[in-house]
Amino acid sequence: MSGRGVAVALLGPLEVRRDDVQIRLTAGRLRTLLATLAISAGDTVPVERLALALWGEDLPVNARRGVQTYVTRLRRALGRDVIRTLSDGYLLDVDPDRIDVLRFRRLLAEAGRAPGTLAERALVEEALALWRGSPFEGVDSDWLCASASAYLQEARLGAVERRIDLDMAEGRHGELVAELMELSARHPLREPLWERLLVALGRSGRQAEALACYERLRRLLAEELGTAPSADLRRVHASLLREEPPPNLRSPTGVRQPHARVAVFTGRAADLTQADRERFAGVRVIVGRDGGHHSFLALIWAHE
Repeated sequence: MSGRGVAVALLGPLEVRRDDVQIRLTAGRLRTLLATLAISAGDTVPVERLALALWGEDLPVNARRGVQTYVTRLRRALGRDVIRTLSDGYLLDVDPDRIDVLRFRRLLAEAGRAPGTLAERALVEEALALWRGSPFEGVDSDWLCASASAYLQEARLGAVERRIDLDMAEGRHGELVAELMELSARHPLREPLWERLLVALGRSGRQAEALACYERLRRLLAEELGTAPSADLRRVHASLLREEPPPNLRSPTGVRQPHARVAVFTGRAADLTQADRERFAGVRVIVGRDGGHHSFLALIWAHE
């Protein structure tokens, strides 16, 4: 590992350190370049993807030369050994565990393999403690915000919900009500949060408040989405109407994440690059002959 001592924090304002000395990157595109390389530390990032992150759809005439220029500047700031040049792109040669985004994902993956244990709680709490704000603060890139940021926010909420499930399993329903009210206000259309709120209220002896929350959610879903509450929420509601303690949550064991990318996937680099270029151009359909692994290609691109 060449870039030993380099650490990049992206789960909040961008922070870069080498040997515990903070490095300030004032140029916006240098920050974008580092963030794009960091979320794939240890893997090659194609030049086309770097260009898309740096300039969006408004690419310069010679985007490859532009990327090379910014890579040279970033090497001056971090050290020449930190970024490797490969035939099809660039690689940030840094321990993935020193990139908070990658450490967050590793911790959640380990937590998912130890459901219902003290180890799971410790891993989930350690993962959530890495967050210092919104991801990629101070990094101006529509591509990052539209792809990686949305994935990370979803993963964070999933981890919060799992930590709440573990608290509920210990009977700490009353302590969770205030937090769940705040979370459901911030994410008003996220039904799993409302389900947990209703259960916490009901098991704390606050059935009337739980019923009022359900009615508020029912109206909100009808007005905003034209849908009704989920079957799980209706099940909780029915128990509240019967003045019974709400049933236990039927939540998945462990924290769930998208599947990790397979080790080898060859022959479709051009298709992945084209998908990157057209990601803001509306709905796209992958077509071709049977046996072309189109669904798998779509999953690989979506995961990246």
